[in-house]
Amino acid sequence: MIVSTFSRYMTRKFIGAVGSTFLGTFGLVLIVDFVEQLRRVEDSTRAPTQLVALLTIYRVPAFVEVVLPFAVLVGAMLCFLGLSRKLELVVARAAGLSAWQFLAPAIIVALLIGVFAATVYNPVASDFRERSMKLESQLFGRIYAAESRTNFWLRQATPSGQAVINAASATSRGQRLTGVSVLVYNTDNSFKERIDADSADLFDGYWQLNKARVTPVGREPEKHETLRLDTRLTAEQVQQSFVMPEQVSFWELPQFIELARRSGLPAARFELQYQLLLARPLLLVAMVLVAAAASLRFARLGGLGRTILGGVVAGFLLYVGSELAGNLGRSNLVPPVLAAWSPAFIGALMGFMVLLKQEDG
Repeated sequence: MIVSTFSRYMTRKFIGAVGSTFLGTFGLVLIVDFVEQLRRVEDSTRAPTQLVALLTIYRVPAFVEVVLPFAVLVGAMLCFLGLSRKLELVVARAAGLSAWQFLAPAIIVALLIGVFAATVYNPVASDFRERSMKLESQLFGRIYAAESRTNFWLRQATPSGQAVINAASATSRGQRLTGVSVLVYNTDNSFKERIDADSADLFDGYWQLNKARVTPVGREPEKHETLRLDTRLTAEQVQQSFVMPEQVSFWELPQFIELARRSGLPAARFELQYQLLLARPLLLVAMVLVAAAASLRFARLGGLGRTILGGVVAGFLLYVGSELAGNLGRSNLVPPVLAAWSPAFIGALMGFMVLLKQEDG
């Protein structure tokens, strides 16, 4: 009965602390970004204030999603420090509860938050991000960021060999290229020719290269007003290569990964994003354990400043480790599964070991 009552109490305290931290972060980012968008509007063009506010609302969820683990870390530290300062944890220990018993509700809540963040919040943030880009193009007269990219690379496989396409810029989700260079290879991977063109348009089964200059191996260059380059790529496959992983929601990522594999396109960045979202619950649990390892010592040893500094440094190191592993995964130096899960697993393991030493010697 005592355990059940304390678990409900602990759950309410933890949800309140994490929720307050998250909402505070959301509000702060919202205000700062709103002021920045107002400044941009004044510098470029006039726009209704309500549209600027709507743009900010669309932009903020994607920003805040990045700092969600830190919100859980800070919220957990505030929760545990508050319980320690009020001697509530001392009373819980006197009642026979171990640290693992009053940490269990926080860990379960962190798991649920991670699942919610990956399956519900991420799709909403991705959709809002797309809307913000479209609205931004309307307000500031710029090309929609998701519809335009520079230094665009694409590799395609055909029955006659492979071709690597590079474009100075790409629009219409990769279906319109300008400043095009194509390196064409034979079926035995030997170099065949280079094609330079002013632009390229994707049609059903081929690229149409406009004002092309073909330079075969060992022969003089040839000029063509238009040139047809066969391709097996569809508009959807080109879009897959064009879109950044952060723009794809959790539920669409498996489709993008499968499409990339069938098209012969690199899928590591989409696999990494998918695995990062799957590992989000474990990462939040790691943040709770790190916060507990730092905060629960305060009740016995004192040192609020040292406690906060230790928790922030530990969370920062975990974040740096996650970014480093992510970059290795995007570069195909390590498998995406390892790159996504190892920082969360190591962080959770380290927090567990520190708590185990503190509580059980």
